[in-house]
Amino acid sequence: MYKNKITQALLLGAGLAVSATSFTATAVEVPAGVKLAPVQEMVRGNGTEVASLDPHKVEGVPEAHVLRDLMEGLVIQDAVGNTIPGVAESWSTDDNQTFTFKIRKDAKWSNGDPVTAYDFEYSFKRAVDPNTASPYAWYIEKTQMKGAKDIIAAKKPVEELGVKAVDAETLVVETEVPLPYFVKMMAHTTMYPVHKATAEKFGDAWTKPENFVSNGAYQLTDWVVNEKIVLSRNENYWDNKDTAIDKVTFLPIENQNAEMNRFLSGEINITYEVPNEQFRRLKKEYPQNVVVSPNLCTYYYGFNTQKAPFDDARVRKALSYSIDRDIVSNAIWGQGQTPAYALTHSGITGFTPDAPEYAGMTQKQRVEKAKELLTEAGFGKGNPLDFTLLYNTSENHKKTAVAIQSMWKKSLGKFVNVTLENQEWKTYLDNSKQGNFDVRRAGWCADYNEASSFLAIAKTDNGSNDQKYSSAIFDKAMNDAVKVAKTEAERNGYYAIAEAQLAKDMPIAPIFQYVQPRLVATNVGGYPDKNPQDNIYTKDMFIIAE
Repeated sequence: MYKNKITQALLLGAGLAVSATSFTATAVEVPAGVKLAPVQEMVRGNGTEVASLDPHKVEGVPEAHVLRDLMEGLVIQDAVGNTIPGVAESWSTDDNQTFTFKIRKDAKWSNGDPVTAYDFEYSFKRAVDPNTASPYAWYIEKTQMKGAKDIIAAKKPVEELGVKAVDAETLVVETEVPLPYFVKMMAHTTMYPVHKATAEKFGDAWTKPENFVSNGAYQLTDWVVNEKIVLSRNENYWDNKDTAIDKVTFLPIENQNAEMNRFLSGEINITYEVPNEQFRRLKKEYPQNVVVSPNLCTYYYGFNTQKAPFDDARVRKALSYSIDRDIVSNAIWGQGQTPAYALTHSGITGFTPDAPEYAGMTQKQRVEKAKELLTEAGFGKGNPLDFTLLYNTSENHKKTAVAIQSMWKKSLGKFVNVTLENQEWKTYLDNSKQGNFDVRRAGWCADYNEASSFLAIAKTDNGSNDQKYSSAIFDKAMNDAVKVAKTEAERNGYYAIAEAQLAKDMPIAPIFQYVQPRLVATNVGGYPDKNPQDNIYTKDMFIIAE
């Protein structure tokens, strides 16, 4: 028995085989003396137009922000990132390999249908089905769910996935090996259910507002591409009585200065980002609105390892070494970001990657080594390394790209010739997936608070390995972390091997570790500024009377 959700989350985070008991989760906790505004409507900046609102067809952060409001998985997170019940009111496991989830009797879809264990069985199978072509199918493989790997590879039928609805209220999931952080992984958007009858009746058109059926706190009421996505309260949501916000609108604003101006004019309650060059001024002039939260994300540049000359590790290392991470972190961004020399974020619970050799060099030493490597690779005066750096449309990404282009020109001179190219989000994702790039800007945010959430994307067969990196040593270390390691310390040993191999092969150039600065209106209550994964649920917030 657990006295509260914090105790429960700590036990689960420690990887113990536990049985979670049911408790009442109150979505909105209004402090004493705080009066709610009569109109509970919120407007949130969302960075860019979403690629889709099908939870099994998305892979980006903008999509996840909207889907957290529309859909709900077996578990969710509280304001500080603890795992708490969602559609599943409780769960149990004796061996961290067979997990039983009890579905709430009062969970309903927005059309009034009950949410059942059968919905989750159908949805998990849909996500791994090759016919769905989910860009995040690999995530279910990463949960070690039985049969997932072979099903994704079309070697087994979806019916063999290790998930079964025993009855409407009981879902049993089996994994290939014990996985102590399995329940944490169930909070991800890929694990959200979809309404079977709707998805099968309308096909890809099921995500249109007139067809959409949701099981989260909100339902989709309007979607004007490149203009807005509007959600309204789902009256059938199991915890609707404790939800305050009646309507939330997401705006796809790619220009951070435009978003800032709309915030300052009172049109937006929460921005997606803050313009880098405006951060210090905003912090001085609007200290009550600037909120900087932790964020388990790493900003990096990825190299197309299947395309010459980036199939040469010397070239990749040279470009990585010659990026002055201190300048990028402190001068270009300057909001609390820290230089990164590893893919895994240092804030991940239980694991701190060893610093690679180049992290201990001075920037001058790194540049000299970079020149040596490029000379060895055959580049120099008369034969510069000519390539294009791709980034998705964003003023912050543009400023970073321009700065790094300048660094490469200044420090490497005759060795390089760099062209910048920006693309809108969906096009950028498509070209990244298809390998239509030389070097690309990218970022990775933890899907769950464990080192494998970062390192998994560099495995040969990972669907998000857009660099097409392949290393037998790396893959073995990651596999051994799951199949051989018996303790957290042993897992961390394998993770250290994996990070060391990344530093040796340099398929990516880690640049900095994120924080998440936003402008938040003073009338917004319940903003989760301590959630390390930046998981925001509108249902947990409220508008304060002014």
